[in-house]
This record gives sequence, structure tokens and C-alpha cells, in this order.
Amino acid sequence: MTIAATTDRNDVLPTAAMSETAPPRVAIEVVRPVVDQGRFAAKASVAEPVTVVADVFADGHERLAAAATFRQSVTGTEVTVPLVAVGNDRWSAQAVLDEVGPWTFTVVGWIDPWEYWRHSILARHEAGLDISVELGDGLGLLERAGQAGDPVERLRGADVSVALDDNLAATMASWASTLDGLAVSAAYPLHVARARAAHGAWYELFPRSLADGGETANPDTRSHGTLVDLVDRLDYVADLGFQVLYLPPIHPIGLTARKGPENSLVAGPHDPGSPWAIGGSAGGHTAIHPDLGTFGDFDRVVARADELGLEIALDLAFQCAPEHPWVTEHPDWFAHRSDGSIRTAENPPKRYEDIYPIDFTTDDWQALWAELANVVRCWVSHGVRIFRVDNPHTKPFAFWEWMIAEIRSETPDVIFLAEAFTRPRVAERLGKLGFDQSYGYFTWKREAWELTEYFGDMSKRTLDYLRTNVWPNTPDILTDQLQSGGRAMFEARLILASMISANWGVYGPAYELGESAAVRTPGEDYARSEKYEVRHWELTHPDSLAPLMRRLNIIRSHHPALHTDQYRVLHPCDDPGLFCFSKQNHDRSDTVIVIVNVAADMHRSGLVHLNLEALGLEADQPFDVEDLLADATYHWQGSDNYVSLDPHGPIAHILRVVR
Repeated sequence: MTIAATTDRNDVLPTAAMSETAPPRVAIEVVRPVVDQGRFAAKASVAEPVTVVADVFADGHERLAAAATFRQSVTGTEVTVPLVAVGNDRWSAQAVLDEVGPWTFTVVGWIDPWEYWRHSILARHEAGLDISVELGDGLGLLERAGQAGDPVERLRGADVSVALDDNLAATMASWASTLDGLAVSAAYPLHVARARAAHGAWYELFPRSLADGGETANPDTRSHGTLVDLVDRLDYVADLGFQVLYLPPIHPIGLTARKGPENSLVAGPHDPGSPWAIGGSAGGHTAIHPDLGTFGDFDRVVARADELGLEIALDLAFQCAPEHPWVTEHPDWFAHRSDGSIRTAENPPKRYEDIYPIDFTTDDWQALWAELANVVRCWVSHGVRIFRVDNPHTKPFAFWEWMIAEIRSETPDVIFLAEAFTRPRVAERLGKLGFDQSYGYFTWKREAWELTEYFGDMSKRTLDYLRTNVWPNTPDILTDQLQSGGRAMFEARLILASMISANWGVYGPAYELGESAAVRTPGEDYARSEKYEVRHWELTHPDSLAPLMRRLNIIRSHHPALHTDQYRVLHPCDDPGLFCFSKQNHDRSDTVIVIVNVAADMHRSGLVHLNLEALGLEADQPFDVEDLLADATYHWQGSDNYVSLDPHGPIAHILRVVR
């Protein structure tokens, strides 16, 4: 920048060097979906259109045109869609991207002189004013654009209807986009995942608890389930309507400091230990526990799951038992105390004496990181495409960004779920770094106001980079509301989890069988936890919630509105024990309204105040809602409608709006 001196003024004005071509008059601002100014890729999937929004405007009264161009970074595929003005200088469009992998997109804007001419001549013609000059202006534009034939002849004949020709307008808009003055945004990154990253139902079980045997059998003689037993259990999981079966670690388990029942520090000779204490004489992260079976058995599990429409998700827990081969082969991969001993894992007040955490900052970090990526490659080679990552927030951000990109460069359809029970900003950062999904705080959000605050904030801030997978329970988390709330609470949380999120999961069979006993109160640890002992479950118990699980997953599969969180809207209720939300798909062809008695303690009733504009409903028009749980139809009108829900009757309504 230079300063121009003046002799007749007391001030000085900065001047900038002029470019050889005229600068664009169009401005492009507030582009979405963009994460941290393009530092990270926004999330998308082949399951739903990508919605691009931008402010596009210029000085003066000219008419503008805009478009978004998407480019697949590997194959070079390009998709261009015109943006439509939606008011107040905001433009929007949706694009279907059907290739998994990295993309970029740009927004372009330009002045469209033909569109301005159309508006001008039609306005003057309708007002009865002279349009001879405008006719000449239009001919000049057609000639500049290389148009000839019919439109030119009609305009020469003063045929104003040429201005109504939308096909000609589209052709002229394309021509205008080639003129000088085109404004182009930065190229913003976008990761397009496969459909399962966008929506799915997960079921977690421990394979070692699948052998035949009674729950009252002597723990010392209780049989250990195998992967062959798991093949037989797959039909049960598929029949419940789940798409993903998540398995805790299936690797050898260490003996040193092995945990006994209920996390006791002393294990008996027959106690199996925690699956997260990975490593033993049979190997580490690329080995299978000998009592579970072989890789041949595992391949049978994957093949049978594929036949049933299931995917196998494996736990990725980067930590080691003292017997893990890495401990002796690479002792420098672990942090040592001042006395030379290796530091054990802890999450105060919890301590995990049977686990050594990996030191990701070791001087040999490059070899360590490469070996950890090889662990993922091993399981990918056996058909695994989904990984649930244990405690990713305790490992460096830089490692996950590198590792996820490395794996995706080879196998683009791999999905990573973060067990990120941590501070919000940390969990969000993991989503930005590449994790497709993340556990969230739903498990502890119980009151209607808490749910409203949590999901309302999520809808506003994080949907471009964080997909939440909600779980009412996990092997680590038995909330006090499930401990004391009875069957009604189990039903309410099940309905809420499966309906409010496109991705949800449940730890079973503990959930469908209403397992509610805790080791101690207060506390969230299960009594007789499967983390430390083999259990057997009576799946045919008459009080099982399995039929409700099945029905909820069927509802999910039939309603595309439940496959996305992009169009979730919360609606207030009079009764603080009622919680209401709606979900729609991108074209509003499917609308589902859910009302749950989240207190599940007593009869709750009151008015639900619907946001009719968000639902695309008219205030003065009646409409029907079909209850998908009760096979009933209700006639509603306006925003305020009465609801009554009882723990001893229907605990929730799942309502399809009949258009």
C-alpha cells in the first residue's frame, strides 16, 4: 500500500494498486457448511442432499445469479447446482453427492444483465411506458451472447414475450457467468460419508456371554461364549431391526492385576478379566482371544452379518495389559514413573491397575503411530468398516487427524465413532478432525428443559461437523433414573433415544431385560457387570422390551424423517414432564412428531405448542396425525393440541403427520 501526497488538503488517503481487470462487484459471505473457515471438512453423506447456503449480493439494482460447484478430490467428478434466492440476499441449493470421500465446493456469483433486462422491460411494459430503448438493449445483449434466430427476430418485432422465456433466461445466465466480474468463494472441504455414517441403529453385546447356560450357574464353571455362538445370535440382533452390532474388544486379556467381579482388585482363577485390558501370551490388538475362537470364526461372523444386513463394529482401544507384546518389544512406547515402573491408567477417582496407557509423545512416535494404523488395517482386511474408539479424548488430536486421513485414503468407507464422554469443546474438536459420530451427553439429560437446552444448542452450532450417536445406557453407565425409574423409565428413554437421533445405540441384553441393579448408590456401575464376568441372559423373558425395540427400529426404517437430524425442531409443552420434537426429511414429504413423558413418574398432560411454520402446516387448516405406536389417528388443528401420557398406559406418542 502507498500513500498519495496532496498539497491542497491536510489529510492523506491510502491507495491500492489497481488490477488489470475490473474487480467483481459481487460479494459472497457467510457460506455454509463451512467449519472453522475451511480448516476442517464439513460432514455430508450420500444418504441426503447437501444444503449450501450463502449471502450473495452486490451494489446497485442489478439482478444476480449464483451457483455452487462440488468437486470430488480423488475422481475429479464435478456437480454444479444453481443457487436460488431465498430472501434478504441469502441463496441456497441442495446437491446430491453420490461418491464417498473428500470433496471441495465453491460458491460463485455474478451479475446477470439479461435477468435485469427482463425485469425492467416487463415492468415498463405493464406500466404502459415506452420500451423502445429497452428493446434495443435486449437485442444488444442477445448479440453479445451470440444468440440468433427466433429470439432475435421476435425482439426485433417488439415481441415482449421473449422476456418470459425461462429457457432463454437460463442460457443467458450461463453466458453471463463467463463475463468478467465473476466472484468466487474459497474452496471449502467436505467429507461425504456413506449412508451408515448418517443414520443407523447400534446394538452392543459381549460375545463371551453367549454360551448356553443358566444365570444361576457357578461362575467358576460357567461356560465362555465363542464367535461361533455369536453367529447364532446375529439373527436375534437383526430381528430387532439393528444395523450395527458393536463388539467390545475381542483380543487376549492380560493376567497381571486382572480385575475380578465388580472391579475388585483380586481376581479368581476363573475370572475372565476386563476385555479392555488388551494383550497376553496369545498376542495383542491384532489377535483374537483363544477362548473366543479364530480369525476363521470371525470371518464367518462378518459373512453371516452381511447376509442379515448387519455390520460388525469393533472396539478400538489403544491401551495395553502388562503382558501385551508391545510392552516388551517397545517399552519406550509407555510412560514410566520415577522408579522405572510403567504408569498405569487412571481417570480419577477411577484407576485401572490392569492397563498401561500408551505414550503418544514418545520419541519413537512415528513408528508407534504407524503400528496403530496397522491395527486398523488388520481388521479392515477382515471386513470391518466401523470402529468404536475408546476414550479418544485422551490421545493427541494430531494423531487422530493423521490416522483417520491415512485409513480413509486407502478405504474411504471406514466409519469412526468416538466414545467422547468429555468436555464439549474437546468432543467437538474430535468431530472436526474426522470422527463420523460421537457419543454425547444425552445419557444424563433427563428433564425436558435439559433436553431442550442440549438438543437446541446442538442444532444451532454443531450439525456441520458433529453427528451424535445417543445411548440410554452403556456397560459403564447405568444412570440413577434407570436404577429407580422402573419399566416406564426404560420405555421412555428407549423411545426418546431411538427417535430423537439419526444414530442411536443400546447396550443389551441388559437394557431390554431391564437390568437396573448398581454396585452401589450413588454410582453408575452395573452390579455383576459384564466387563468383569461372564453373564447369561434369558432373552425369552416375558417382560423383555425386545418387542418395543423391534417396533421402534421398524418405525425408523420406514420414515426418512428419522434418518436425519438436520430438520429437527423442538416444540414447547405446558407440562414440564412432557418433551416434544419433530423431525422431517429434506423435502418435507415425511414429518414425524414425538411427545414423550420423560418424567415417567405420573400422569402428565397439557398442550403441545407446535411450530406450524417449521412443520409446513397452515394455522387454520385441520390435519390428522397417525400414532405409530398405538395404531390410532387423531384430528388436530392449529398450534395448540392436548396430550395425555401415563406411565401405566402409553408413555409416548410417535405421530406421523398425514399430509
